[in-house]
Amino acid sequence: MRYHQTSGTTGKPLRILDTAASWAWWMECWADIYRAAGVTAADRVFFCFSFGPFVGFWSAFAGAEHIGALCISGGALSTPERVHALLATEATVLVCTPTYALRLAEVAREEGVDLARSSLRVSIHAGEPGASIPATRDRIEEAFGVRAYDHTGGTEVGATGFSCAARDGVHLIERGFLAEILDPATGAVRDEGDGELVLTNLGRWGSPAIRYRTGDRVRALRRRCSCGRTLVKLEGGIEGRVDDMVVVRGVNVFPSAIESVVRRFPELAEFRIEAVEERGMVELTLTLEPLAGVDASIGERVAGEIHRDIGVRCVVALVAPGTLERFEMKARRFRRT
Repeated sequence: MRYHQTSGTTGKPLRILDTAASWAWWMECWADIYRAAGVTAADRVFFCFSFGPFVGFWSAFAGAEHIGALCISGGALSTPERVHALLATEATVLVCTPTYALRLAEVAREEGVDLARSSLRVSIHAGEPGASIPATRDRIEEAFGVRAYDHTGGTEVGATGFSCAARDGVHLIERGFLAEILDPATGAVRDEGDGELVLTNLGRWGSPAIRYRTGDRVRALRRRCSCGRTLVKLEGGIEGRVDDMVVVRGVNVFPSAIESVVRRFPELAEFRIEAVEERGMVELTLTLEPLAGVDASIGERVAGEIHRDIGVRCVVALVAPGTLERFEMKARRFRRT
C-alpha cells in the first residue's frame, strides 16, 4: 500500500514496501512520539521536507493525521516561502531535520522575521544526532521559541524512539522493537551498554527486520528515567554512525562531538569536517563559515575548545559567508579523503 526509499546517504537507496497494517503500526509509533512531546489534536503541524520517495517524514505526517492534528505540507516551497508559511498558517509544531531548522532560522533573519514570536511551541527533529546535542538544541530553541525534541528511526525498521521531558537521551518504543547492543570489539550481543544498535521490529509484518544492524553507535541504559518511563534509553541520543568514527592519535572521535563544540559559537553559520589519512595517521580539518563581520580569531577559539573538550587537535580553515552547502534533509558535513 506504501512505497518508499531510504535516503541513499550511505549507498544505493533501498526500496521498501508497507502493507496497510504495517503503515498503521508506523502511525501508532508516531503517536507515542507526539505524545511525549505534548502534541495533540489541537496542534497545527508543519512539515519541512520534499515529499519525495524518501520515507523522511511521510510516516510523521500520517501519524499527525492519526492523532487528529492539522497537517501542513511544506513540500515544493523554497526556504523563504516556508518561513512565511509558518507564520501565515499559525503552525504550532515544526517537524524537520535539526540542520534544516537552523537553515530556516538563518533565512528568517535575512527576511527580517522573528520566528521566536510565531505560534510555534514544539519542534521535533530526526535524521541526525543534532536535537540530542545540547548546543544544537539550544540554538534551535532560541531561534524558534520552542521546546525541541529528538526522534530516531529508519526506513528499514520504522519509527523507533523519542526524547522525553528529561531530554538527556532517546527512549526506544519497546512495544514496537526488540533492542540489542552489539559489542564492536567482541561481537557479543547484550541488553545494554556501548555499541551498535541492533533492532527487531515487532508489528511491521509486511516488512519485517530481524536483528537489523542499524549502523548507529549508542550507549543503552536500562533504568527508570526521571520522566517515570522504564523504556530503554539511548543516553545522549545516537552518537553517530559506526563507520563515521575516526581514531585521531588514539582518541575515538565522532562528528557529533565536533558539532557539540561548534554549535556553542553563535558567530558560526555552517561547518564541514574532513578526515585525511596519511601514512596511517588521521588528521582532522574543520572548515568554518562565520557570519559576516566575525573576527578571524574565531578559528583559534573553536580549535582550542575542541582540544580541551575532545582531546584532539585539528586544522581550522575559515571561508566566506554563504560558501558552504546548506541541507534540507540529512546533512553531509563529514567526509574522508
